[in-house]
Amino acid sequence: MKFLLIILAALPLLADSNANAWFMYFGDHQINNSKWGAHLEGQWRRANLGTQWQQLLLRPALNYQFNPHIMLTGGYGFVQTHRYGDYPAKSAFPEHRFYEQAQIASKWRSTEITNRLRLEQRNIGQPTSTSSYRYENRFRYMLRTNVPLPFGENKYYLGIYDEYFVNFGKNVAFNTFDQNRAYIALGKKLPHQTRLEVGFMEQTLQHRDGRVMEHNHTLQIAIYSKLPFHH
Repeated sequence: MKFLLIILAALPLLADSNANAWFMYFGDHQINNSKWGAHLEGQWRRANLGTQWQQLLLRPALNYQFNPHIMLTGGYGFVQTHRYGDYPAKSAFPEHRFYEQAQIASKWRSTEITNRLRLEQRNIGQPTSTSSYRYENRFRYMLRTNVPLPFGENKYYLGIYDEYFVNFGKNVAFNTFDQNRAYIALGKKLPHQTRLEVGFMEQTLQHRDGRVMEHNHTLQIAIYSKLPFHH
């Protein structure tokens, strides 16, 4: 068995380059001036220059503002992944995941800095069966900065982040490294604690067999809202 793993690990990587477009909503809504809040998230991910489905992601969660700098989150995510790229899955498949997260906010002069740590428990549907799921764990770390730009009455900023994903658990064999996302965007602050971002993300993603490496060049358009909920 070890010999087979060594042989498979030595096989050359195959490259898969795609042009994608993601349309996203992220809402963190405080509830009745308390420390609790609702996280509401939807992502419509499109492949092939936006002409076909890549993924649908829906991620509701509950936030707890531990202190002014630390927010804790726990929630559920549903993901439907479709066939796309040069090395697609055999068929579309779902994923049900739970996750726990800590987000730490700080500031250096006028630059906002965010560290985000997330742990996910993933139940991934198998493309060959409608009722079979594979369980995996994944850890994610993101470092993000928002740098204000000197025009437009301080409404504009440059958003930059990098996020690294690591798989672990007994069902992970060839792709301990899952993916990396490098992102840069132009953002604008809008009324009612809302902002708009238009940016570019370079996603490097390794398939489960360890042989295929995706390079996804992705346009991202996102709305972020912190509009509070009140009775």
